[in-house]
Amino acid sequence: MTLMVRLRGWWRARRAAARRDEGMTTSEYAVGTIAAAAFAAVLYKIVTSGAVSGALESVIGKALDAPF
Repeated sequence: MTLMVRLRGWWRARRAAARRDEGMTTSEYAVGTIAAAAFAAVLYKIVTSGAVSGALESVIGKALDAPF
């Protein structure tokens, strides 16, 4: 069996599996929403921390003082 024939069969199986997928259920949406909110909260805490805030201000200050 050649590689192309095997790959074609693999792709057919993947497409068939994708068609059978009905999508997320309500509980999966709930878990995804909670995970996204938790990730956003962690990012907010990181960005508003003193070290990151100071670094961002420094970068913006250097960019505004750059000669043209």
